[in-house]
Amino acid sequence: SARVTLVEFSDFQCPYCSKAVAETKAIMSQFPKDVRLVFKQFPLDIHSQAGFFAEAALAAQAQGKFWEMHDLLYTGYPNVSRATVMEYARKLGLDVKRFTAELDSHKYSARVQAEELEGEDAGVAGTPTFFINGKKFNGSYDAATVAPLIRNELR
Repeated sequence: SARVTLVEFSDFQCPYCSKAVAETKAIMSQFPKDVRLVFKQFPLDIHSQAGFFAEAALAAQAQGKFWEMHDLLYTGYPNVSRATVMEYARKLGLDVKRFTAELDSHKYSARVQAEELEGEDAGVAGTPTFFINGKKFNGSYDAATVAPLIRNELR
């Protein structure tokens, strides 16, 4: 029922994406009922583990823990490894056997690739890239800059 959709194309190994998390939380807290956040996977080729982390986030989502895994992946940045991800899965109470099987089989690889293609089609070239109600945001991504744009969308 939110009137504004904020879409984020992001990479779990991207330092700029990691910094954007706090700003996004600040924005969402200002508009808890009016803005919905849609997170899209966009692992960059230059980040060797970004695809794996994207799949891990989706495997966690399949067990209802996407945002919790999202937060842990970014909190642990840049010192995240497969072992760390498995530790996160245990910490979140995931079915670790299922989680591991889904990662090892690359069950979510096609979805990651589809979201990446969606981003490329929308003009995403780097991360993070945000869209506010379908309009690509260009500028400094911080709550002070983005909040007035959201207010304009709400009018």
